[in-house]
Amino acid sequence: MTARIAWTYENYAALPDDGKRYEVHAGELVMTPAPGSDHQVVLMRLLQVLARHVEAHDLGLVLPAPLDVILSEDPRETTVVEPDIVYLAVDRLPTLRRRGVVGSPTLVVEILSPGTAATDRGTKRSLYARYGVPHYWIVDLDNRALESYVLRGAEYHSAVRASGASPIDVPPFVGLGLVPTSLWPPFPILP
Repeated sequence: MTARIAWTYENYAALPDDGKRYEVHAGELVMTPAPGSDHQVVLMRLLQVLARHVEAHDLGLVLPAPLDVILSEDPRETTVVEPDIVYLAVDRLPTLRRRGVVGSPTLVVEILSPGTAATDRGTKRSLYARYGVPHYWIVDLDNRALESYVLRGAEYHSAVRASGASPIDVPPFVGLGLVPTSLWPPFPILP
């Protein structure tokens, strides 16, 4: 039996730029597949809505992947993730560094892909809760729904699940007026 190697941030940062995407989940190196085109359309549409709202109300900063979010640099459980979208409220802007975000953002958004859905709903959800990310959104491409979770204690609780054409507010934002159907590609994307 071979001993498990615990990945540190330094090991992770030294990985060659081989075109692959990596994360470290509690000391374990994980490769994540590149997202598909439908994922990227939704990412850009949601990013535009959030960025406009945040900038118009001077609420902080919204950033897309790729961006390292370093939740823990403890050598025994280093955790470096790359959410699809990160929101830093004004009080969390000091966590932004050149190498990424060091600490918990206000909100992370994961857009589900076939290769990442189980990880986003399981492992990453648990990691975000463990490290105190107050808000977690999952965008479910297959069901064309946005799910919003709010951290209470050590667990996420459902706040909003939306899929319609009516404008909604999604925590942590007030006055967002997000129309879920506006996120989906306006034309069919073939398999």
